[in-house]
Amino acid sequence: MAKIKVKQLKSAIKRPQNQKRTLEALGLKKIGQVVEHDDTPNIVGMINKVKHLVSIVEA
Repeated sequence: MAKIKVKQLKSAIKRPQNQKRTLEALGLKKIGQVVEHDDTPNIVGMINKVKHLVSIVEA
């Protein structure tokens, strides 16, 4: 299965609670942090929900 690297670019401050929880569920806590996930529909949906706060790199 393909891997996706997700990097947090912007802060979660002043964001709705559901976006904060989505970042937390992805494992992102700090700006600049990079996490790697499998390319599953669940993960892609979570990334799309916070796409304005993160960047995506194919791993």
